[in-house]
Amino acid sequence: MTSVTKERIPYRIEVDGGPVIRCWDPHDAPLLKEAVDSSLEHLRAWMPWAYDEPQDIDAKAALLRQFRGNFDLGQDFIFGVFSPDEAQVLGGSGLHTRIGDGAFEIGYWVRADAVRRGIATSVAGALTRVGIEFGGADRIEIRVDVDNEVSSRIPRRLGYREEGILRRRLPTHDGSPQRDAVIFSMFAEDLAGSPAARVPFASFDSRGLPVL
Repeated sequence: MTSVTKERIPYRIEVDGGPVIRCWDPHDAPLLKEAVDSSLEHLRAWMPWAYDEPQDIDAKAALLRQFRGNFDLGQDFIFGVFSPDEAQVLGGSGLHTRIGDGAFEIGYWVRADAVRRGIATSVAGALTRVGIEFGGADRIEIRVDVDNEVSSRIPRRLGYREEGILRRRLPTHDGSPQRDAVIFSMFAEDLAGSPAARVPFASFDSRGLPVL
């Protein structure tokens, strides 16, 4: 069975002409809080965790310490998405290890005033390449609520294949029946011929050295 190479997942990814994708740090707490608090109605439509917001700065810093710890230990790779000057959080994403060995699941969210700018597409494309080229994954998955047509366009643009619908796979905030998910996947052998392969970026490790 193929195993992912977690030690090679970059801490920082700079998309050419696009956002900075990097490991969270506790000092990002104020920027994350501003992004989430300004986008609650937008996020609550699809993100159950948004119903636990707003949180205070201390809670946000604790959450980011947890994200950083999991990243350092190779347990889960959650990234912040920042403007090129890193003065604003544009959203969040991740290469999640929860779907089993040899694979990553990509999730993403974008703040309300930054949607429809191609941010999620460039982020998901870069992370698709990172997961396969650096992480050695055989498969990348993206799972989208069946009613979230805007989000479903992203894996389609990147060349993912729609595999089907899994019933009651997405959690809800209030204990109501889980929502159905459309499953999109890309295998390592599909990457070279896909639009995702054309997303250009530079990547760096925890010391700021290039990951090649």
